[in-house]
Formats: sequence, structure tokens, C-alpha cells
Amino acid sequence: MSLKYAVLAALLEGEASGYELSKVFDVSLANFWPATPQQLYRELERLARDGLIQARVVRQERRPDKRMFTLTEAGREDLRAFAAAPPRRPTAIRDELLIKIQAMDGVDPGTTRAQIEERMSWARGKLDRYTRVRERLLAGRTEDEFLREADRIGPYLTLMAGIAFEEENLRWCERVLTHLRRRSAVG
Repeated sequence: MSLKYAVLAALLEGEASGYELSKVFDVSLANFWPATPQQLYRELERLARDGLIQARVVRQERRPDKRMFTLTEAGREDLRAFAAAPPRRPTAIRDELLIKIQAMDGVDPGTTRAQIEERMSWARGKLDRYTRVRERLLAGRTEDEFLREADRIGPYLTLMAGIAFEEENLRWCERVLTHLRRRSAVG
């Protein structure tokens, strides 16, 4: 999959500037499809050129003009076709930390512990952000009420996957630290 469909899906929420979309990516899409602002702006240009989104310029006083992007009907149709097609292949984990853990034997255990603790800190930070997004989406409703009544539940369902991923990340890190402590107590 390309960044294309992540951007089109983000625009389902309505018109947004490139800056606003980069914030959406940081908060809600980064749990499954990260993108740098530079990648995002390049993709917006490509999508506009391909007629899948349209841009309008908003004049601002004392600030540079900004471009606001919306989905075109061609973009909606392309996104619908993408959503209806089966995924090409299952997700594969590509994680530099796992390579480091694979090769950790012979490395100072303190270095490995520090890397795991850093991962835990990142996971906690993401969980905090995801929890705030969840509370905003629910707006006082229970999860069941939201899933029954909301116009769009896709963003919530993907948020649930991000929360589960980071919770599992924390559980795995705790297990690794437990094993490292046990080995250092024996050795």
C-alpha cells in the first residue's frame, strides 16, 4: 500500500490543510501508517495532480497563504475500491529494536535495558495520546454507544488496534526486562 490511501482516508474527515493532515497522521494514523510532513506534502501534490483531491488557496493576513485539500468524487471512488479489495499480504514486522535484541548476546546488558526502557517510554507516550483521542471520539458515550451510533467508526477501530499494539509492546518490554534481570542475577 502507498501513502496515497492513508491520505485519502484522512480526508474523509473533511477539508484539511497539509499542516492539519500532518497532525492527523501524528495522532491517529501513525499507529499504523507513519509519514513525515515532507512525504505527506509530496503525496498531496501527487494526489491533486491525479485529480483525486482538489486544493483551494486560503488567503491569510500576516501569515503565508495555506492550501486546503478535499477529496474529489474520483478520490472517494478510488478509496472505496481500495477498501473493498482484499489486502495483498499480511503485515510484517520491521523493527530495528528486534534486530538489536536478536544480536544482543555479548552486548552490555545495560545498553539493552536502556533500549527497552526507551521503547517503553515511547509506547506509554503513544498510549497517552491514543487515550486522549479515544476520549475525544467517545465524547462521553460508552464504546458500545459510539460503535452503534457514530457516522464513521473506522477511525475508532483503527485506534483500538493502535492501543492494543502499544499495550502489547509494553507487555513484551516487561517480559524482556524480567528475563534480563533474571540472567544478571544468575550471572
